[in-house]
Amino acid sequence: MSHLKEESVTTPTQNNEKEINTESQMKQYIGPMSKILTAIFIFWFIFQMYFSSIGILDAIKLRAWTLGFLLVLTFLLFPAKKVQRKIRRLPTKMDMLLIFLSIASVGYLILMFDTFAREWGGIHRSNWNYVFGGIGIIMLFEASRRVVGNILTIIAAVFLLYDIFGEVVPGVLGHRGFSLERIIDLMFWGPSGIFGIALGVFATYVFMFVLFGAFLKNSGFSDFINDLALTLAGRSAGGPAKVSVIGSATMGMISGSAVGNVVTTGAITIPLMKKTGYSSRFAGAVEAVASTGGLFAPPIMGAAGFIMAEFIGVPYSTIMLAAIIPALLYFITIFMAVHFEAKRIGLSGISKENIPNALQLLKDRGHLLLPLIVLVWLLVTGVTPIYAAVWALGATVVASWFRKSTRMGWKDIIRSIEEGCRGAIIVGIACSIVGIIVGTITLTSLGLVIGNNILHFAGENLFLAGFLTMIISIILGMGMPATAAYIIVATISAPVLVELGVPAIVAHMFAFVYASLSNITPPVALSSYAASGIAGVSPNRLSFTAIKLGITGFIIPFFFLYNPVLLFSGENIGGSIQALITASIGVVCLAGGLQGWLIGKASILQRISLFIIALLMITPSLVTDAAGIVVLALIVIWQRISTGKDRNMSASVNSAG
Repeated sequence: MSHLKEESVTTPTQNNEKEINTESQMKQYIGPMSKILTAIFIFWFIFQMYFSSIGILDAIKLRAWTLGFLLVLTFLLFPAKKVQRKIRRLPTKMDMLLIFLSIASVGYLILMFDTFAREWGGIHRSNWNYVFGGIGIIMLFEASRRVVGNILTIIAAVFLLYDIFGEVVPGVLGHRGFSLERIIDLMFWGPSGIFGIALGVFATYVFMFVLFGAFLKNSGFSDFINDLALTLAGRSAGGPAKVSVIGSATMGMISGSAVGNVVTTGAITIPLMKKTGYSSRFAGAVEAVASTGGLFAPPIMGAAGFIMAEFIGVPYSTIMLAAIIPALLYFITIFMAVHFEAKRIGLSGISKENIPNALQLLKDRGHLLLPLIVLVWLLVTGVTPIYAAVWALGATVVASWFRKSTRMGWKDIIRSIEEGCRGAIIVGIACSIVGIIVGTITLTSLGLVIGNNILHFAGENLFLAGFLTMIISIILGMGMPATAAYIIVATISAPVLVELGVPAIVAHMFAFVYASLSNITPPVALSSYAASGIAGVSPNRLSFTAIKLGITGFIIPFFFLYNPVLLFSGENIGGSIQALITASIGVVCLAGGLQGWLIGKASILQRISLFIIALLMITPSLVTDAAGIVVLALIVIWQRISTGKDRNMSASVNSAG
C-alpha cells in the first residue's frame, strides 16, 4: 500500500503458516545452484505455457511431469528443518537422494505409461511398477509434510492405512482390506489417485492462475487496488478497516490463498486499524475474515472453483456467476460491521493528505485493471479458463508497459515466474496428496458409506442433513488449504445433499463455503492464526470475533440450500437480482445487530429486532421482504426519535452549564 507506512509487526509462527515465502526461502542458494533453480522455474513456466496453449500431451503424462516439478522443487526449497534458514551452495545429501528418487519414480511412469496402457494385463503385474509406485507415494508424503504441514499429511496417512487395515475397523466403516499392490495400482498408476482430478485441474488451470496472481502483484496491481480502496473509503468512519475489506477481498479472490493474503496485506492494514482506534482483536479479525472471503469470491475463487466445475461438469462461468451473491452479501456484512463499529466507538477516517487523488490515480495506474477486465470478459463469454489465464497473463505484461512507472522489465518477469512457481508448489502438493484421500474414498466406497449413514440419520430432513454437512465440511477443512478441503468435502459431503434432491451446484457451493470458512473456525483456523501473530492477540479469541464478523457466510448457504435463487443462474436472473437487493438490506441489519448500531446505538430489543429483520430479508419471499421492511422502518423511526431526544437532552445540559 504505497500511501500508507508499514509498521513493524509480529510474524506468525512458521508452524501455523506454510504458505508464506519467507525471505530466507527466496534467497536459499548462492552461486551456480541459484541459477539452476531459476532455470528450473523458467523451464516449468515455459512447459506449462506451451501445453496450456498449443501443445498436446496425454493427461496422465502432463500430471506426472507436473508432479515431478513439484517434488524436485519441494526438496530444493523446503529442506530439513535444521538447515531451513541457512543460505547454501548445494542441497543436502538427503535432499539430493530424495530428488533422485522422485525423478526416478515419476520418470518411470512417464516412460512406461504407454506400454502400461496398451498391455494392461501383463505389465500390470510387473514388480517394478510397484517398486517405483511405492517410492513415488513415499516421496509425495515427505513433500507434503514439508510443504503443506502435518495435518493434511497425517489425514492422508490415516486414509492410506485404512486401505490396508480396513478389516480391523469396527462397524459400518470396516471393509475387507486391500493388498499393497492393489493400493499402489490405484494410487500411482490409476486416474483416481494421485494423478486424479485434483492434480489434473492444478496442472491445467490452477498453475496458470497462480502465475497470473504473481504477475499482477509485480506489475503494481496490488498497490493500485489498495490506493483505489483508500480513495473510495479512506476518509469515512473507520476508513482503514474498510480499505482492508476492499483490498483483501480483491486480492484474495485473485491470489486464492487466504493465509497468504492475511500476511501480505494484513502486515500493513492491521497496524493501521489499531492505530486508528480499533482493538487488536477486531483489527486482526477483519483482515482474517476479508481474506477468507476471497476464496469463494469470483472471478478466480482460488483453485477450488475450477475443480468444482470439473466435478459437476459445467462451464466455469456458471460456477463464477453462482458465487456472486453469496460473496457480495458476505463482504457487505463485513464492510457495514466495521462501519457500525467505527460509529459506535467514535472513530474517524484517514486525513485528506494521506488519501490519493482518485482521478490522478486512475490516470497514472488505471491501465493495470486491463488484465482483470480481459480475464472476466473471456470467462463470461465462455472461453476456457486456461485460455483466459494465458491471455490475462500476457495482458498483465503488456498493460504494465503503458506507463514507465509500472513497466515490467526482464527482472520483474523472472521474479514473477519465480514467485508464481513457489506459490504454486503449496497448492500443487496439496492437490497431489489429497489424491490419496480421494483414491481411498473410491477404493473403499467410504464416501458412500458416510453419506448413507447421514441420510439414514437425517431422514428426509434437509435442514438436518445440511447441518451435518456443514459440520463435516468445517471439520475436514481445518488446518489445510481450501482447495484440498473442498476436494475432500466434495467427495464426502456434497453427494449427501444431491441425494436429497438439491441441485449439484447448490450442494457443492454449500460444502465449499463451509470448507473455506474453516480458515476462521477454531480450534485450527489458519487465517485467524496468521492474523493473530500480526495483531498480537490470542488466536482463539480473534477466531471468535472473526466468526461474528463472518456470520453471513455461515447463514447464507442454508438460505440458498432451500432457495437456489440466491445463486445467479440463467433461469431466473430477475429473481436473483431482487433477492440480492433485499438480502443486502438484510445483511446490513445483521451487521447492525452484531455491532449494536444502526443510525444510533441499538438497545437489546432493537438488536434482536435487527436479527429478525435480517432473517426475513435474506429469505427470498415477497411476504418476508415486506414484513422486514415494515419492521425496519419502525426501528429507524424509533432510533431517530431516541437520537433526537438524546440531542435535546445534551443541548439542555450544555445550555444549563
